[in-house]
Amino acid sequence: MSVLTVPRILFIGGIPFNIRDGVHPADPVSVRRIAESSGFFSATEVEVAVELVQTRLFQGERSGYYFLFLDTEAPSAETVGYSCFGPISCTQASFDLYWIAVHNSCRRMGLGKLLLAESEAAIRRMGGGRVYVETSSRSQYRPTHIFYNRMGYREQALIPDFYALEDGKIIYVKELQ
Repeated sequence: MSVLTVPRILFIGGIPFNIRDGVHPADPVSVRRIAESSGFFSATEVEVAVELVQTRLFQGERSGYYFLFLDTEAPSAETVGYSCFGPISCTQASFDLYWIAVHNSCRRMGLGKLLLAESEAAIRRMGGGRVYVETSSRSQYRPTHIFYNRMGYREQALIPDFYALEDGKIIYVKELQ
């Protein structure tokens, strides 16, 4: 199942980007590069991000993981951002947003907002009504917290010391219209 109505080219600041939902064999390498560029994620977290892409490549839709990728145009086509989401088991219309990341060299261009809006639209098409996001409470993630708040997410829960001492888990939720 395609989660996009059609793959297409989008212009951000006059720069063309392809948005696609098909997972390609080179995507695990791209996801690693994107996640590592942020400086936020540990080596273990980067491996989890890569593993989700590999799982989708091997299991297809059975994996429950859906992706959107943003690629620059040829001749130097490069994946510069992605999101990963999927339905939450045993719920009627709830989805997790597992990952959303943009390469550090492409930040502050609106690509994260675009990816999130496109992910939410895909989730709606798949019957989703709520999106849940989990993130760290560390101060390093303050820009992430601001991003989700600006995009209409509200903090639903804080679990102290979840990931480690002084590193709690914040759960955000958004009701899709």
